[in-house]
Amino acid sequence: MPTLSHSKFESLRVLDTCSASNAIEQFQVRLRNEGFVQDTARCRFPQLPPMLGYAATAVIRSSAPPMAGRCYYNRMDWWSYLLTIPEPRVMVLQDVDHTPGIGAFVGGIHASIALALHCVGCVTNGAVRDLGAVEELGFHLFSGSVAVSHAYAHIVEFGDAVEIGGLKIRPGDLVHGDRHGVHTIPLSIASRVPVQAAEIEKTERELIELCRSPGFSIQSLALKLEQTPPPMEEQMNRARTL
Repeated sequence: MPTLSHSKFESLRVLDTCSASNAIEQFQVRLRNEGFVQDTARCRFPQLPPMLGYAATAVIRSSAPPMAGRCYYNRMDWWSYLLTIPEPRVMVLQDVDHTPGIGAFVGGIHASIALALHCVGCVTNGAVRDLGAVEELGFHLFSGSVAVSHAYAHIVEFGDAVEIGGLKIRPGDLVHGDRHGVHTIPLSIASRVPVQAAEIEKTERELIELCRSPGFSIQSLALKLEQTPPPMEEQMNRARTL
């Protein structure tokens, strides 16, 4: 699986999801209404720094017992699969029950094992639990709900593409999340995202400083916007018409 160098990965990891999303839009590698989880994976620990890692995917259920009858975290084949994904890893779990989140797959035990295997968080449309214990670990949780019990939570299959909130996530995809939500960063442009994000931030900072200045007026705003370089996306569109 393709991965980023340590330095490029760290440059991405410090970005919030909004800054990264703004930068990704400029490369026109996907539509603007794609690439992010839509309202089915709420950030449980918004005070934590951004999460970034490579996706380890699985399909889960909790409404009925697994056929093998194994404990919900006693799956050595699942843990072994995690080790085939580049680290740091993010568990991405699609709950395929008719009503997702009847039981929580990830709690304190599962998060502790995952953390020892260099996972940094979990994204699921299902439920999680043991929030206090998991928060102390610094392990990220993005979930559709919170549950008291793990019920019959178990893995159905793993290692294939899953879908969370309209976003298809494949093993090895770069998953980025914070208090704003979760999206993926295309590896084809990932190394260029921090530079583009910095340019956008500089432009936005200048506009904010103008708005806060004593000399602000509608005329000064119009002049500043006129002087602001067009987004890279607009520049590319202009080049295509020449």
